[in-house]
Amino acid sequence: MAGIWLDVLDEIARTCNAHGRGDLLQTVRQKRAQLLDPKLRVLVIGEPNQGKSQLINAIINAPACPVGDGRTTVLPTVVQHADVASAAVVQAPPPAPGRPAGAAPAAIVERSPVALNQVAAGVAGTIGRRPGGGPAYVEIGLPRALLGAGLVLVDTPGTDQITALGGNAPVAAPTRADTVLLVSDSTRELSVTELNMLLHAMRSHPNVVVVQSKTDLVADWRAVAERNRQHLADAGVPAPVIPVSAALRLRAAAADDRGLNAESGFPALIARLQRDLSGKADQLARASVQGVARTVVEQLAAPLRAELATQEAEEQSGPISRLHAAQREVDELRRCSTRWQNTLTDEMADLLSDIEYDLRDRTRQILRTVDEAFDTADPLVAWDTFQDWLERSLVEAAEANHEWLIQRCDWIARRVAANFARYGYDVLPPWSMTMPEDIGGRLPELERPRIDKFTTGQKLFTGMKGSYGGMLMFGLATTLAGMPMINPVSVGIGALFGGKSIRDESKQLLRRRQATVKTAIQRHVDDFFVRMIRDCRDAARQVQRMLRDHFTGLTEELQEAIVQSFRSAKQEADTDAALRDQRQREIRLKMTRLAALYEQAQQLSASRAAPVLLEPRA
Repeated sequence: MAGIWLDVLDEIARTCNAHGRGDLLQTVRQKRAQLLDPKLRVLVIGEPNQGKSQLINAIINAPACPVGDGRTTVLPTVVQHADVASAAVVQAPPPAPGRPAGAAPAAIVERSPVALNQVAAGVAGTIGRRPGGGPAYVEIGLPRALLGAGLVLVDTPGTDQITALGGNAPVAAPTRADTVLLVSDSTRELSVTELNMLLHAMRSHPNVVVVQSKTDLVADWRAVAERNRQHLADAGVPAPVIPVSAALRLRAAAADDRGLNAESGFPALIARLQRDLSGKADQLARASVQGVARTVVEQLAAPLRAELATQEAEEQSGPISRLHAAQREVDELRRCSTRWQNTLTDEMADLLSDIEYDLRDRTRQILRTVDEAFDTADPLVAWDTFQDWLERSLVEAAEANHEWLIQRCDWIARRVAANFARYGYDVLPPWSMTMPEDIGGRLPELERPRIDKFTTGQKLFTGMKGSYGGMLMFGLATTLAGMPMINPVSVGIGALFGGKSIRDESKQLLRRRQATVKTAIQRHVDDFFVRMIRDCRDAARQVQRMLRDHFTGLTEELQEAIVQSFRSAKQEADTDAALRDQRQREIRLKMTRLAALYEQAQQLSASRAAPVLLEPRA
């Protein structure tokens, strides 16, 4: 019958070895040796003063473990069969590097015999132990039929002593237990500490029993037992509760009273232990192997799951993420190239339009000033002064317009460079645009317009022509009155008409001179505007070409670096993806085999006789 669960246990051991878990392999080997041992090792645990030692004495009907007189169990006590009553303190050597405590070979442990009347001192840890040695326990041998059948009872210190000792020897004992008895007296319900002890014990021992002691001291012990069963159900602990009274058991043994013995509750407890002893090689072994499989699979699967999760996280932050980042950089550079070209084209078009409008507005203001000035001024008198003012005004307009052109070109360069700000370095071109020093020399020459003067001869001729008409007109009028045509009145009137003609002609000549000057200045300003606008357009186009060439070269440089980074990231991502996929397949295969191993262990309880087909090792 041992072949079924033993094959599963051996497969668990091979799995531990395949995963390189020597610690788990050692535990499985210990469990294998323990399950093949026909003895039933019963571990008795609980809080202090719950009657653990007296319980063991009542089970075997012998004062094996010291009780009373405020005695405290410091060392675990192992009670087993012997032909002759004996006692000894067994001590392991100090833990060596690479060997856990309690794992020393049996050949090198120290055994110090102790007289039977000194067992209490041995359990208290005052005799038999060598200072500086390893964990120790007291071993008691008694000739009892129950012990001879293979029952081994282990009395442990209370939970506070276990904490004080650091858990060396007491903790080593539960790992080799087949059945765990948690002792709690009937004076109270199960405490939180005891429930935690049960939950901890259930992780490694499938066979746990709660023994409710001292029922003889509490009248309503049945109600306490029922509440304890409810607590166990609420905590999810499938442990039976067996109420007992060690005092009644010992009294019944002394008086050979079967009824009192039945009232003590020990027949049910002993029957449970005998059933565990007889079923150790089958039911108990199956349950133990299931527990071992659960523990081993959990510990082996945990790092695999963690590694799988780590690889999935690395997939988001490793070479694949760098590949995606490089691809985003390539796309972003493509968008950046489109943006800076559009920015440069649009801003340059706006610049040319604004520069032309600015210069046109400045020249219009000059022309308005010219019109206002020559509406009253005579070009014959004010030309020299006006010519200096006009040249100075045009130079100032050209300088202001060119200065604005320089500022706008610098602003455009910065606007275009802002598209490359994410690349983290200065991308402005090494250029400087300054004001030309010979703006005045580049102005078109202003020629003095031909202006007609009002000479003396012209004035005499105009006066004579005007006076002749006046004198003739008024002379004819006076002849009607009997006066001669040429008379003082007609002569005076002729003189007046001659003066008026001279004045009118002088005004007309002045207006013609003013109109001539305005027209000439208009043409001069238009020539100035055309020449300056052409120079500004040429300068703007040169700046545009310079910026275009600079940022094109920069884009190509960035593109080459990003494409190279993209190729490296892609190659690295492909390599990493292949390795990661291979490792993930290996992890999933291992987890599948662990799941199959766990399922095989669970089938031990489903069928007691059917053979279990083990999956071959990888």
